[in-house]
Amino acid sequence: MGYIAIKGGREAIEGAAGALEYLRTQEGDNGSPLTVASIENQLRLLTSRIVSEGGLYHPRLAALAIKQMQGDTLEAAFALRAYRSTKPRIMETPVQNSEGMRIIRRISSAFKDIPGGQMLGPTGDYALRLIRFELADESPEIFREIARKFLSVIPDSELPDTFPKVLAALRKEGLLPPAANAPDCAFDITREPLVFPVPRPAALATMSRAETGSLLALAYSNMRGYGDVHPTIAELRVGYLPIFLPHPVTGEAAEAGEVLMTECEIIAAYEGDNTSGTPTFTLGYGACFGHNEVKAISMAILDRSLQKGAKDGPQNPSEDQEFVLLSIDGVDSMGFASHYKMPHYVTFMSDMDRLRTTQGKKK
Repeated sequence: MGYIAIKGGREAIEGAAGALEYLRTQEGDNGSPLTVASIENQLRLLTSRIVSEGGLYHPRLAALAIKQMQGDTLEAAFALRAYRSTKPRIMETPVQNSEGMRIIRRISSAFKDIPGGQMLGPTGDYALRLIRFELADESPEIFREIARKFLSVIPDSELPDTFPKVLAALRKEGLLPPAANAPDCAFDITREPLVFPVPRPAALATMSRAETGSLLALAYSNMRGYGDVHPTIAELRVGYLPIFLPHPVTGEAAEAGEVLMTECEIIAAYEGDNTSGTPTFTLGYGACFGHNEVKAISMAILDRSLQKGAKDGPQNPSEDQEFVLLSIDGVDSMGFASHYKMPHYVTFMSDMDRLRTTQGKKK
């Protein structure tokens, strides 16, 4: 949201924009521009966050938005969404199967050994959170040496094309309910309004482009006592998901590219199955663009929490659909907070007049 009916102060506004542009170009004594490619590749987790919250898989544009907004994640996501809104809708993909994901990281906290094996992949989870001061003075030669060292230790054996899902084994034992049928079409939150109560696909779509910190805060409130979802991660996947589109001539599904995705499936407390009455574990699901593990985990926890709230009635904030889904969008909430910086002269003058009148009546 934003104000457009603002008049006057043109020189001041242009001056403010100039000052912002001047600060963007400062880099100590060097003054060399920060390249978009450097942001995309060296700040890949930040780029992943903007791709996810912007709702558009375009890492290069996400990196450009980060540069333009000087690292402001909310404004960068806003810019990416604005660009997305100008693009035509060409076609829709059929339901994609994440089992075909080209994995770069795959773990499970539920089992030590899983079909296909644990794959730690690129992560800082197992390293100390200590500042590495040597990174303050790096050179291209150091970059090349790191690449040579890493590529020299890659095993000759190739990774399998796909990895089986951990949940498949649990379903085979009857410990999980049968997999739900995929909906005929996705809920498009950019074209359809949220009318509560909303179906689960609408909630998942809303959370998939929600602001990471907002998701984490509400999921954490559930974990620490304002709710009862204490999950176990059955499987957390990060990888490149092939995207299939119908061929324009034959109509058959053809691979058009791939997108980096994070997917999380959690197991929560068991309860009676709605159909058979047999107790089974309950599930939560999270998936989003980019390498965003905390977001996917938080999304899966809230998915489980909202399912519980829809069934038993919300007992906590994280179980209330309307509260959760209308509070987690970073662009919306940022816009509402930022609009208070815009002129409110008329309304505040009215407030002062009413206060003065009230004080006069008290005398």
